[in-house]
Amino acid sequence: MNTNDPSFLKLNPETFIQNSPSPFPDERSLEKLAREMFGALQSFGGGNLPTSGLPTNGLSSPTSSQETLPYLEDLKLTDTGFSYSNFQSFPNINIPQSGGGNLTSARRDFPILTETVNGKPLVWLDNAATTQKPISVIERLSHFYLHENSNIHRAAHTLAARSTDAYEKARSLVQGFIGAGSAEEIVFVRGTTEGINLLANIISDKHIQSGDEILITHLEHHANIVPWQMVCAKKGAKLKVAPVDDSGQIILSEYERLLNSKTKIVSITQVSNALGTVVPVEEMTRSAHKVGALVIVDGAQSVSHMPVNVQEIDCDFFVFSGHKLFAPTGIGVVYGKKSILDTLPPWQGGGNMIKDVQFDHTTFQEAPFRFEAGTGNIADAVGLGAAIEYLNRFGMKQISAFEHDLLEYGTKELLKIPGLRLIGTAKDKAGVLSFVVDGFKTEEIGKRLAEEGIAVRAGHHCAQPILRRFGLESTVRPSLAFYNSCEDIDALIRVLYQLGSRNKLGI
Repeated sequence: MNTNDPSFLKLNPETFIQNSPSPFPDERSLEKLAREMFGALQSFGGGNLPTSGLPTNGLSSPTSSQETLPYLEDLKLTDTGFSYSNFQSFPNINIPQSGGGNLTSARRDFPILTETVNGKPLVWLDNAATTQKPISVIERLSHFYLHENSNIHRAAHTLAARSTDAYEKARSLVQGFIGAGSAEEIVFVRGTTEGINLLANIISDKHIQSGDEILITHLEHHANIVPWQMVCAKKGAKLKVAPVDDSGQIILSEYERLLNSKTKIVSITQVSNALGTVVPVEEMTRSAHKVGALVIVDGAQSVSHMPVNVQEIDCDFFVFSGHKLFAPTGIGVVYGKKSILDTLPPWQGGGNMIKDVQFDHTTFQEAPFRFEAGTGNIADAVGLGAAIEYLNRFGMKQISAFEHDLLEYGTKELLKIPGLRLIGTAKDKAGVLSFVVDGFKTEEIGKRLAEEGIAVRAGHHCAQPILRRFGLESTVRPSLAFYNSCEDIDALIRVLYQLGSRNKLGI
């Protein structure tokens, strides 16, 4: 696997920022600044990078020194700085429309990855907490606020039409991305946590009685535990937990044993955020449906790592967050089968979710609008659509295969560290390399890595039950995305070896 980073990743963006007029006083100063930037790129890359006459579809994947960077002519002065003159082509940077883009050059699409931290190049290995955003998403948000900002659905003016079109396009993009049967099955929420809380409230009112059972697994994030505990306390139901083996995989025989006629809801993660375990959700869904249970799949940690098709899984509901999918924070999705959504009551009341309001009664909209009370996060839904368009041009199958190789490389190298123990060794994993090291507190390791510009999560990852299953209160958790490389892992490994050497010397 070739994971050589583009040479310009070593640039210090502070040099660019310190010399940037804001806004640029004229096009000449903008051109001068851009030429200086490209000159810096050239000095790092060693190639003959042109400063004019370049293609209008943005950055191309550099496989030789003759390939090019964007036209200066595409950069146009605006009241707020500069933008690309052909915005519709801007999201295509680095990757062709037909998919199969070069993942080894994807990193250049993420501006924050050129940051320096403590004088060192940023190595972002905290993707399970949140992913970074490609420039196409950042620019899409800017474009929305510059040209489309309006409330949606109800106004007749032009900006309302633009905003509504962009919002509903995002809904359709989500539908295609997760394989839903209809855009009407896609509900926008703030994120996975709000999505599960929404479902816990609207399903429990109709489907949960005293003595009923709700089944989850030992792998769950707190967001897929606490709402169900609250439902059980309110309704007099019982929460059951399917155990895992020593590798961190679900013990399917025990899961099957826990299913019975009292099981009304099964809510399971597809990928563990703490261990990276990939859960066999299709098989578990089939088993749950045999006893008549509704199935919710928490896809917060799966959608960025692998292809997802909710119709193939046959789950009744699927939830995920945009910020873990290279999209903005504050936006997420609940997928629900339309035939079920139409039978459920709304969670919140207010504008947008009604057909008609009178003082003695209200008539609600059909799904999905009955679950989207008030003004939603319009811009960030549009940003989520842009992130999906970006990912679609690579294809999730290619991303999954790339990350699998990276995960295998990281596993192999980490296991060479004396005293290091991987937590979560299931055969099928995605994106997560949790570990502890003898003689070191996890926060100590996290702090030392941060000093070298390496971002990882050190803590309980909002998944205390599964860590305690392994006798731990916290782990160090590097987590991967497709813009990572073997070099990122090598940087992590070097610091861990240095820690081991210091420990031997008693420092």
